[in-house]
Amino acid sequence: MAKTLIILFFLTLALGLPVVFTMGVASTAAILIDGGLNPLLIPQRMFGGINSFPLMAVPFFILASELMTACGLTAALLRFANDLVGHIRGGLGHVNVLVSMLFAGISGSALADAAGPSAIVMRMMRKAGYEANYAGALSAATATIGPIIPPSILMVIFAISDNRVTVAGLFLAGIVPGLMLGLALAAANHLVSVRKGYRGRETRAAVPEVARSAFAAGPALLMPLIILGGILGGIFTPTEAGAVATAYALLLGLAMRSLNLQKLYTVLVRASVTTSSVLLIVAMASVFGWLLTYLQIPQSLAAAIAGLTSDRLTVLFLLAGFALICGLFIDTLPALIILTPVLGPIAAQFGIDPLQFAMMLVLNLTIGMITPPVGPVLFVIATVGRLRIEGLSRAVLPLLAAEMAVLLLVILVPALSTALPRFFGLSS
Repeated sequence: MAKTLIILFFLTLALGLPVVFTMGVASTAAILIDGGLNPLLIPQRMFGGINSFPLMAVPFFILASELMTACGLTAALLRFANDLVGHIRGGLGHVNVLVSMLFAGISGSALADAAGPSAIVMRMMRKAGYEANYAGALSAATATIGPIIPPSILMVIFAISDNRVTVAGLFLAGIVPGLMLGLALAAANHLVSVRKGYRGRETRAAVPEVARSAFAAGPALLMPLIILGGILGGIFTPTEAGAVATAYALLLGLAMRSLNLQKLYTVLVRASVTTSSVLLIVAMASVFGWLLTYLQIPQSLAAAIAGLTSDRLTVLFLLAGFALICGLFIDTLPALIILTPVLGPIAAQFGIDPLQFAMMLVLNLTIGMITPPVGPVLFVIATVGRLRIEGLSRAVLPLLAAEMAVLLLVILVPALSTALPRFFGLSS
């Protein structure tokens, strides 16, 4: 049964089927061919996978992000970022990094960032004389900050897949690695700008100008503070935080008169489609992940690793390498749902902190979003910017190296992921 499951999964994946269908075909065929399990387990496990109160945070955060974008606050964030860092060498590249860090506190999604603010700054960079492929590559790389800085849809899904951690703990664990990711990309952009001769804006924004743009961006900047402050203050749960964020974004849009019935309808449709795709992946991955556990594949993998080494750090590197390879071929969300129950018990067996493991896995798979052959963020940027994927893939290499350096630090220094949650009493 295990052979059938694994062979069919990789065979259908090689044929180019979407991952959600590869998991469904492999799981269904394995159960039917084995004959020892009732096929009714499939719908039962699918429903059980999405029948979760914490999972309700996902549609709320998706809707809140769509509402904030429809309110036009992306433009306000861009002006604020440009006034803060636009005068530095390679200024628009730094604006790209900063606006992605700010937008990450709203969206929690790399694809939303890539299709929204990152695409806008990419066009600005190209008009200012930056090479088209570099502008696209930087926009793709900065979009990966979205799932790391809270709120993060991937972290909500991880917390559902691994009961050793909480959503609040994961949100806190992502702050330092997310900031480090932004700083690493800013440093890489500076080096490229020096080599290529990219400059910033001619004049530095005056203090009153910065104050005005900060005031205009204030409503957007308040959202992550409301979410984290409410969760850490015990005012509401992460799921309720998503509902509060949605209500805040809706009221903000109505107060600014930037939302009408037509816009609201479009926002609801887009959020519904995105939510449906996420829940379908979660439901199907729940069946596939349960089968992997039922067939004791995690235990077999743990035994194989234990036969190689007993060193905690070496095990973490092995798990990171395995996750990185999976991230090259499998989309981020299904890979996370599949790998968490497989690799999580192995990490626990070797005494690896669950928060450090979570950050390693989420960061690893997020980096996979800008690595071919799957690289969904690269394809979004290539489509929006009308770029060839080959040139974009070459231009992203130095930025990919910067992100890998952050991943290495997260593996080597557990405190980067655990210190902040531990300070707030949310570490295991």
